[in-house]
Amino acid sequence: MTETPTLGATIDELWAVIEGRRAAKADASYTARLLTGDEDQLLKKVGEEATEVVMAAKDHDHDHLRYEVVDLLYHTLVTCARYELSAEELAAEIRGRFK
Repeated sequence: MTETPTLGATIDELWAVIEGRRAAKADASYTARLLTGDEDQLLKKVGEEATEVVMAAKDHDHDHLRYEVVDLLYHTLVTCARYELSAEELAAEIRGRFK
C-alpha cells in the first residue's frame, strides 16, 4: 500500500530541493537561476503565477487551479530562499496566526 504524502512532508522535501539547488550551476538548474539570477525575473514570475491562480479560481477549473497553486507555492518558496527566510521562520509565522 502506497502512503499518501502529507502537504507538510512534501513542502519540507521541496524546501530541501530548493536549498540543494544553491550549489548547482545556473545553466543546469532553473531553480539555481531563480536563486542567483536577475531578481526581477523571479519576482515577475511570482506575480504571474498569482494572477494565474486568480484566473483559474474565477474559471472554477479545479485541475488548473491545483496546477497554478503549486507553481505559485514553488516560486514563493524560491523567493523566500533567495531572500534568506528560513523554513523555521515561515513555520513560526504561520503558527503565530493560528490564534
